[in-house]
Amino acid sequence: MISYKDIANVLNAVIPLYVTMFLAYASVKWWKLFTPDQCSGINRFVAVFAIPLLSFEFISRINPFKLNYLFVAADAVSKVLVLLLLLFWSTFSENGSLDWCITAFSLTTLPNTLVMGIPLLKAMYGDNQEALMIQVVVLQSVIWYTLLLFLFELRAARNDLVLLVKVSDQMTRCSSTSRSSTKAEKNSDQDQQSIAQESDDQEDEVVHVIVAKPMSSSSPDLEQQRDRVVLHQNSNKVAPDSSEDEEYGKELHMFVWRCACCSNSEGLCEHSVQVCSRKDEESGDGGEKELDECEKREEQVLEKGSQVCSCMSTKMVRLIMTMVWSKLIRNPNTYASLFGLIWALVSSKWNIKKPAVMENSVTILSNAGLGMAMFSLGLFMALQPRIIACGSKLAAYGMLMRFIAGPAFMAIASIVVGVRGKTLKVSIVQAALPQGIVPFVFAREYNLHSEVLSTGVIFGMIISLPITILYYVLLGL
Repeated sequence: MISYKDIANVLNAVIPLYVTMFLAYASVKWWKLFTPDQCSGINRFVAVFAIPLLSFEFISRINPFKLNYLFVAADAVSKVLVLLLLLFWSTFSENGSLDWCITAFSLTTLPNTLVMGIPLLKAMYGDNQEALMIQVVVLQSVIWYTLLLFLFELRAARNDLVLLVKVSDQMTRCSSTSRSSTKAEKNSDQDQQSIAQESDDQEDEVVHVIVAKPMSSSSPDLEQQRDRVVLHQNSNKVAPDSSEDEEYGKELHMFVWRCACCSNSEGLCEHSVQVCSRKDEESGDGGEKELDECEKREEQVLEKGSQVCSCMSTKMVRLIMTMVWSKLIRNPNTYASLFGLIWALVSSKWNIKKPAVMENSVTILSNAGLGMAMFSLGLFMALQPRIIACGSKLAAYGMLMRFIAGPAFMAIASIVVGVRGKTLKVSIVQAALPQGIVPFVFAREYNLHSEVLSTGVIFGMIISLPITILYYVLLGL
């Protein structure tokens, strides 16, 4: 049975975290010590330095050859089951999305084992249960946080490709609209008036250049008509050089815009320029032909966009995987988990201890990991208009996922795998712990439902103690 001394030990571990969070909240909300950009920089420091070193510190201490494999298997089965159900929901449901799939996975399967789990489970089931909690922390750092980063990067890569298709669609629509208006114009004077009127209404997207040439070089108005140029408003003004034109008796309509491949460069690529002669327009064949080709290209772009959003092709999936891999190999959390596991294997096999210089270099920042994560959480709270930033409805859903769905999936997986006795009780109670801090740090770093995760962390830590005690009592009956 839990005594008052055990509850005091839990509070001694939790209250300092709330003090840190309150100081961060007050420093922005009342004292105005940090700007939003500075708060973002602090969160970046936590994600890039503090959390990876903290993960390395815990992973390097474990003995991989003495794991409780049934407990580890039950934990893995529960998380995989939740992930598969969420992916099925996001794929086949009209309301499903990858964004909410990632958030729901974090809320359901990633508890705050490090801060709340170790002191609470030690108080409930004895000191020998600390090893199980450390195993959960290590598996979260090595496997599940890495998987979470993969999902975040997958979402970012998918969104980039969808945005690219949308930009291409907009460029095609601009080109189609401009060519359609060119086909309807029949004399150069009317062209100039209509273009000048449209320049006040259209956005800074397309440059329309009309170059009129006289029928012969003996025309009295040769110098005035030689370069008659009408431009739509655009920051990239393009006009032809009259010395380079060799043919006369023609009026050229040139449309210039920036496409996706030249948006960051100073020049324009060949796909950003289209030319239509006056002769082709008057005959009617050339203009209609180009318009039909443009409409076909627009349909192709829209078809590609739907393919990206629904069923991606093999090349598209390969491109996304390449983008995700290139970002993961630059993420310090990936290397922290990998090097920590390698060191754990080596040190456990040959009984090698870390040199003092290496130990102190890691712990000097890893000791600040949890505190800085809570400080970043307090800063985020202060920047929100309300403490419950996500709203009461989403907060209630988050609490249900955290304290009902999570323990239920863990209980099912543990029973199926064959976990029994005290280990079964420990697995269920640790699944009912409050929301983990690290998923919030990642969510804020990738700008995905961080307000939902922050609410889960704050109110989860407030109500977790009575809920875990309730689970402890019920499981002890």
